[in-house]
Amino acid sequence: MSDTPILAVKHLAITYKTRKRDIQAVRDVSFEIYEGENLGLVGESGCGKSTVAYSVVNFLGPNGRVAGGEILFKGQQLRGRSESELRRLRGADISMVYQEPMSALNPTMRIDDQLAEGLIAHRGLSKKEARRECLAALERVYMPDVEGVMRRYPHQLSGGQQQRVLIAMAMLNNPTLLIMDEPTTALDVTVEAAVLDLIAELKARYRTATLYISHNLGVVARISDKVAVMYAGEVVESAPTTEIFQRPMHPYTAGLMRCLPDVDAPKGTRQLVPIPGQVPRPDCIPAGCVFEPRCEHRRPECAAERPQLAQFGSGHWVRCLRAAEGALAERPDRPFRDLSGLSSAKAPEPVLDAQHVRVYYAVPFQTVGGLVGLEKRRYVRAVDDVSLTVRRGRTLGIVGESGCGKSTLARAIVGLEPLHEGRLQFLGVDVSRPLRKRSLASIRELQMVFQDPNGVLNPSYCVGEQIAASLKRFKACTPGSRLEARPAGVVPADDVYGEVVRLLNAVKLNEEYYYRLPRQLSGGEKQRVGIARAIASNPSMVVCDEPVSALDVSVQAAVLTLLQEIQQQKSTTMILISHDLSAVRFFSDDVAVMYLGRIVEWGPCEAIYRPPNHPYTTALLAAVPRPDPTLPPNHIRLSGLVPSAVNPPDGCRFHTRCPFKIGELCEREAPPERDLGQGHHICCHLAPERLQEIKP
Repeated sequence: MSDTPILAVKHLAITYKTRKRDIQAVRDVSFEIYEGENLGLVGESGCGKSTVAYSVVNFLGPNGRVAGGEILFKGQQLRGRSESELRRLRGADISMVYQEPMSALNPTMRIDDQLAEGLIAHRGLSKKEARRECLAALERVYMPDVEGVMRRYPHQLSGGQQQRVLIAMAMLNNPTLLIMDEPTTALDVTVEAAVLDLIAELKARYRTATLYISHNLGVVARISDKVAVMYAGEVVESAPTTEIFQRPMHPYTAGLMRCLPDVDAPKGTRQLVPIPGQVPRPDCIPAGCVFEPRCEHRRPECAAERPQLAQFGSGHWVRCLRAAEGALAERPDRPFRDLSGLSSAKAPEPVLDAQHVRVYYAVPFQTVGGLVGLEKRRYVRAVDDVSLTVRRGRTLGIVGESGCGKSTLARAIVGLEPLHEGRLQFLGVDVSRPLRKRSLASIRELQMVFQDPNGVLNPSYCVGEQIAASLKRFKACTPGSRLEARPAGVVPADDVYGEVVRLLNAVKLNEEYYYRLPRQLSGGEKQRVGIARAIASNPSMVVCDEPVSALDVSVQAAVLTLLQEIQQQKSTTMILISHDLSAVRFFSDDVAVMYLGRIVEWGPCEAIYRPPNHPYTTALLAAVPRPDPTLPPNHIRLSGLVPSAVNPPDGCRFHTRCPFKIGELCEREAPPERDLGQGHHICCHLAPERLQEIKP
């Protein structure tokens, strides 16, 4: 290893010019990344992680500037370089993967032209050679239908596909420094595992130095050699990865780790502890320790004196006045609240019963043999013969990769997608019809929390009015019985306001939020408003579609704990759609695993998370990044791409990617349903004894 770091950031300060005054967004940030080394930069949204990354490539915008410090690339100063010099470095020696792929891709260019542009400009390849390398790069990130993707425009790809294009583009020229800003947030755990394997391969083969920005501590633990924790524009702790995960010394670092659900911890054995409060705005930084308002170990001197980075052991730096006392990672004693005691025996009657549900989407006609008039109708079989039962007071977690039909099934349950075939029975009433044909009473009792609160909240109305609209629509303030029309009449305005405030308090927001507009809220606050609106009608069941996928770990912990408290208080039945198997294990009583439109395994949560598993479940569990750098990496990986839902494989639909398939049997015959006892079922040709041997 060279003695000169690939990237050295020294006492970096970044300010943004506003109409009132200059705002200091980053203060005194220092770190080094050597050849073949990965540095994980972690922290909540608003801590300045992306701002530091943008400063390296000079993308701070017209009102941003580096106000102090140094940025050295291979010992050479990057500050003050001309735009032409920086342009030569970007793409060839320094590559960046951005968090928002749609903003980074050119909407007027096809994917093949965007990928080939850097190869032609920096390496002088011909169009034919560049195309060959672009195809190989997309295959390395497990892009489905590579040839088709190359011909498309960015808006014709899903968010996950756009992110994979950016990752492939960044890796094309084998850069010396790779900066990755939340590159796997929108990806499935299986694709995330493949991308992390690719980053490790780059490190081993090309000695690439990587700055990896993430709020996922499990990912950081797996790929990073060192970790730097940022809070409110400062690095509050940095150390080798193993050291910082085994002995966190700053209360903020320890707080982040307590927010993580553990995929290996049985349900109810571990409590998530959200960090109270929020990251302060850059113009409202406390005078003393920046973390003092949220710290449970604070003392009077913490509010008056700003701590400096101090070294504790080899390479372990901490910015805390009490770090020398030790044991700050331990939380003060408090009673454990077991929120998992959601009774499975108090009210075992089914709330939702779905039988042989199919949701198909018609695709354009395809001519047969080129003859006009002979067309064949084709369908995307998004949900193909799914049956399940959800019982009162329990939570069903539905997991699987993108495109497996989870969200489509959820939308069909609440009536947003019409059924092609099958039957849905909710509280004993047939609700198989689309939403517009359902009774108001059934809509009131079945609500949904959507993945993107920005697409649900009306930007023109304040939060309180939107929750109040739900109350008035369903007459939720007036007494009534289940699935019966409640008495007509307008709810008095004073009753509505009080009920809205009560709902805001229930989701840990105060009365001040009533008149705030959605743009004035953070992502976690918007999601809490979405939850408040969903529970406003006091529904019997709530369907949650990826409610925490885009949130920080601290906000995710708060939302999951909030949902559990609501369920415990109201005995609300819930369905949780997620690709995060850790969150599903923490929250769910029962789990269904979906693949290509069908459920391949279902049963009680604890049975699903221990062998025997379906081979697909095993691969999903193996791909989950654990927040423990001492664990050896698991190399059970899915090969190939997810088949098309228009023409799914015969026999077992998973056989094209299954590492344990039994020859032609899996290709020819649909797998039998195996009852393993206690409600645990697996659809697989492998015998239970063989499945028991396959461990994630």
